[in-house]
Amino acid sequence: MLIKVPGSRIRPAPGQLKSLHPRSTTPIDQVDIPSTPPRLPRYNPPMSKSRIGTPCIGVCSTVFGDTVCRGCRRFSHEVVDWNAYSEEQKRLVWRRLDQLLTLVVGNYFQVVDAGALAAQLDYQNLRYQTQLSPEGWVPELLKAAGRQRIDYAVFGLRALPDAEGLTPRDLYDLISKECHALNQAHYDRSFGRPVGITGELVRHAAREKGLF
Repeated sequence: MLIKVPGSRIRPAPGQLKSLHPRSTTPIDQVDIPSTPPRLPRYNPPMSKSRIGTPCIGVCSTVFGDTVCRGCRRFSHEVVDWNAYSEEQKRLVWRRLDQLLTLVVGNYFQVVDAGALAAQLDYQNLRYQTQLSPEGWVPELLKAAGRQRIDYAVFGLRALPDAEGLTPRDLYDLISKECHALNQAHYDRSFGRPVGITGELVRHAAREKGLF
């Protein structure tokens, strides 16, 4: 039985809700980040053939100079160029976001029943991105729960040892921080270093010419 507490947006779950979803899906394995072009995650909900939605959640830190948005975690150039991207380019961005988020969430939770998780999120009127694997839906639940202790089993989740003793809000903040750090590292490895090398070559050439 879930108890409504101030500051939480989670409604008490009806006792019969879980029985409406008797079929359990196969547990989602942790996704490794490949060095080759991204592969489809094991759980790959169909995307719209007509239009792929933006990951934007309305909180963009790239306007303040961040190279990785703290809201949607896209790279700054992906935010700027999104509307000009092809459908396949957008899918590649979504896959990277999904794989990194799945990797982090997998340290704290195992999705035992994705159907139950989706049903409970729908019941709670919580928005979640269908482009993401079920692990990617977990942060929305944690954010809505706030400091309220919830029965994760009702949501088709199994909390892992690293999640013990932490409130949903603590876990949300931790997952957000770790996921942003992973995306930042990915950006620095893919884009930051070449830029740094180029800048150093330019400075070296300028010194040779006595420009400074």
